[in-house]
Amino acid sequence: MKLKEFSCGTSFKLFLSLFFLGLGNQIAYAQYPCPVIKIISPYPPGGASDILARMLVPGLTKQLNVNVIVENKTGASGNIGTEFVSNAASDGCTLLLGNSTTVVINRNLYKLRSDPVFSLRPVAEVAAVPMVLYVNSSVPANSVAELLALIKKEPGKYSFASPGSGSTHHLLGELLKLEQKLDITHIPYRGSGPAIADVLAGQVPMAFESTSAIAPHLSGGRVRALATTGPVRAKNLPDVPTMKELGYPKFVVENWYGVFVPAKTPTTLVNLLNKEINKVLSSGDAAESLSKMGSLNSEQTPEQFSAFIKKEIPYWELLVKQSGATAD
Repeated sequence: MKLKEFSCGTSFKLFLSLFFLGLGNQIAYAQYPCPVIKIISPYPPGGASDILARMLVPGLTKQLNVNVIVENKTGASGNIGTEFVSNAASDGCTLLLGNSTTVVINRNLYKLRSDPVFSLRPVAEVAAVPMVLYVNSSVPANSVAELLALIKKEPGKYSFASPGSGSTHHLLGELLKLEQKLDITHIPYRGSGPAIADVLAGQVPMAFESTSAIAPHLSGGRVRALATTGPVRAKNLPDVPTMKELGYPKFVVENWYGVFVPAKTPTTLVNLLNKEINKVLSSGDAAESLSKMGSLNSEQTPEQFSAFIKKEIPYWELLVKQSGATAD
């Protein structure tokens, strides 16, 4: 009789445990307003935005207890995907993995139907990757000073590659021209891959490129890094000096990436997303991936990320205006 009573009591307790576990799962699901979150990457698969968006998926899926998927909406230098999120419902179900180009640079180069600065709300910075000024190994320059001297000695001889007109890479080249009064030609390509390939082949002598994209090529000896553009030396290129420490203070530029939502998304959702995204970024796999990219994870609040973007706006507006750069 005692054994039977014990069994019944145990069964009842087990039933209650399972009931409240199920109820707990329902509550967890109820914490977020949609069963599926779409992260829109405005660039094709394989690029940095796409890679970073997919890096967030496992952690957010687990932490928010919802399905998270990445959808690529490409075209017009990222403007199509950016506009799609700007016009989406403000319910936290559609996110943008945007970057410096789509949010603060393109608005100076294209006639956009909506200005990302006002139509989007910053949630969290995901990565900030410095750029590298690098040259083909045949260029007889082992420092920025030597490169500038070469270009000035033979005006019109040298050119620089970029993944496209209006890109961060292009505008840094234009800044170098302006600051140092150089006669040098811009050669735009359709993406970083072709631009890097032609510098590796010696078709173009130099370029600016992100640390994550160029670092794998530096050990082969076909190209040489002269300087990086971060506020401090890149973690994946610790022996390469920054432009700032070499005496070029205007060249503190990072190709940054972040999550954005439509402008009217409630603050409670923005704060929740920021908290969970920062958890993902500080986890083992994501933190290791960001370190290999040379990114410094700042774990900013939405307000801090927004303030950072506001400081970026006049920098790029002035540079585009002074350089006369266009998207063509």
